[in-house]
Amino acid sequence: MASGPTPSRPTGRRPSTTRGQLSDLGIELFTSKGFDETSIDDIADAAGIARRTFFRYFPSKNAVPWGDFDNQLAALRAHLDGLPVDIGLAEALRSALLQFNTFPPEEAAVHRERMALILGNPALQSYSMVMYEGWRLVIAEYVAVRTKRAPTDHLPRTVGWILLGIAISAYEQWLADDESSLVELLHDGTSILNGGLDGPL
Repeated sequence: MASGPTPSRPTGRRPSTTRGQLSDLGIELFTSKGFDETSIDDIADAAGIARRTFFRYFPSKNAVPWGDFDNQLAALRAHLDGLPVDIGLAEALRSALLQFNTFPPEEAAVHRERMALILGNPALQSYSMVMYEGWRLVIAEYVAVRTKRAPTDHLPRTVGWILLGIAISAYEQWLADDESSLVELLHDGTSILNGGLDGPL
């Protein structure tokens, strides 16, 4: 991957750093220099922080593209817990998928770079499976409550994988087609939750 400009170290008073800000900076470096070519020291230096400070935010370089994922999972859980008790299961899952993957328009560019890294970089695939497991568990726990099963039972586990597959497929299409709408792709993908493969697609 071609090398590009490296973000410069901030001057003057060091701004407060959040996990999200550090993630965005890392993604910028990964995109311009390449993931393998960018080190933790590169990210820390660009952020104006010490290497040891980097590890207060992320356990490894592989975690950087995921940003503040724990808080996002907490928000997903809160969203599901706040849904009406009489909402259909399929509609609840569609709502959760859209909530988790909706972001402000001004964040579209960095989010596209983030997902291109997560889905397209072989070095990240093993770590991504760990992160997907946490996401699927949130879905499985909700389905388990709704169906009076355990989260590790076959149905909740299967629904977690189905929803993850819908999300990844939507992102792959979104990354391949600049004119596509991620929200529409996610909404259309969840149609299978209502009618199955024999329903209208």
